[in-house]
Amino acid sequence: MAVTPALPLLLSVVIGMSGCATNPVTGRRELSLISESQEIQMGREASAGDLKRVGEVPQAEVQALVRRIGTAMAAKSERPNLPWEFHVLDDAAVNAFAYPGGFIFVTRGLLTNLNSEAELAEVIGHEIGHVTAKHSVVQMSQQQVAQIGLVGASIFSSTVAKYGDMLGGGASLLFLKFGRDDELQSDALGFQYSLAQQYDVREAPKVFQTLGRLSGGGGRVPEWQSTHPDPGNRAQRAQQRAAQVPAATLAGLKVNRDGYLRLLNGMVFGENPRQGYFEGTRFLHPDLRFQFDFPSGWKFANQPEAVVGVSADNGAQLQLLPATGTPSQALQTFLGQQGITTRQSSNTTVNGLTAAAATFEANTQQGALQGRALTVTHNQQTYLLLGLMVPEAAATRAAEVDATLRSFRALTDAKALNKQPARVELVTLDQAMTGAQFVQRYPGAVSADETYIANGIEAGTSLAKGTILKRIR
Repeated sequence: MAVTPALPLLLSVVIGMSGCATNPVTGRRELSLISESQEIQMGREASAGDLKRVGEVPQAEVQALVRRIGTAMAAKSERPNLPWEFHVLDDAAVNAFAYPGGFIFVTRGLLTNLNSEAELAEVIGHEIGHVTAKHSVVQMSQQQVAQIGLVGASIFSSTVAKYGDMLGGGASLLFLKFGRDDELQSDALGFQYSLAQQYDVREAPKVFQTLGRLSGGGGRVPEWQSTHPDPGNRAQRAQQRAAQVPAATLAGLKVNRDGYLRLLNGMVFGENPRQGYFEGTRFLHPDLRFQFDFPSGWKFANQPEAVVGVSADNGAQLQLLPATGTPSQALQTFLGQQGITTRQSSNTTVNGLTAAAATFEANTQQGALQGRALTVTHNQQTYLLLGLMVPEAAATRAAEVDATLRSFRALTDAKALNKQPARVELVTLDQAMTGAQFVQRYPGAVSADETYIANGIEAGTSLAKGTILKRIR
């Protein structure tokens, strides 16, 4: 979840700043084109965008725990005076990330796959390390001016440019993939911060083991893994660091497994269908009571701010976004943006709903795009559906793009309207058993492997009477 800074801020970074600064972690002089105030401004704007689009989990005690851990760590870090903020996003992605200036996020998807406060502390400490070591600032300073110009030039229309990376033209200056050295440094800093707060650092390897299992199961790679490239066996490195801590220091360190798990009881696990879900190529939204169909063979995703899809050849893209006003007003607002040339527009109806449609061209630095736009009102909410195509794909993709736009309709199926999310339910074992016996006795809404991973166990793990485990219902 990244937010691209506004163009004036980007230009001020390039034009107004130059020179070197001392890294607060290493003490070394390094390239820094971004002042601390600009770093904070970038992070604050990006953070506000994520909070507005995604929102936080409703569990106040979970939010409080993350803030408590993070605030205590940050206060004893190398940059205690940053305006640190810590948030838990209501997002199924297994993710944690840090924006410049001290704005730290973990997701619901990550929390439900961790199993102790000590594991959570490792993740939060790692993200704090990225900020204290100024990893994002250094990377942004090293970006070529040409790349910054590319991003700025693409902001002719925030709507068209928003998902430009799906068509091969996007770039992000805030949410960057960190390299091996940065990851190793943040792992070490997270270990240091956790130990300073009396957390049992012997729990740290479990975080990397869980991420590895999630990645190896054939499903979606955790976001925290994909944006934090694995620099070798990080679990093994974490074990080696813990082994170097004197036994006297390790005595009495905090794990707080059961207390942490109790905070997760009732939390949504995985994707929340109330926020929209896919059945094959069809997207259905129970709360907003609409549905529409993507073309066969396309890749698609339900993002917090939009539903997006891209053709297999990356030559065409579809978006559904919220809009304001009547369909006619919303369409004219979109077409009136700089860089868009309207070819044809008209008022119409789509499956009994009031709508407006247009064909257009959009000029970008990467070249021209051909487009289709449809605005439609349903249940007092107006939506903008966009189809974008590179010229070479328009001849073969236009018909299926048009079909998708005109497939928007009311959702009336009672089963779909009543679909509910899976949730974490805690089970206290009344007898000793293995992981496999637990899954057999307490079947849930996810696979056995997903249950094992969520609990940090294997099929053959011996579980004592009184152990608390997660059942996904």
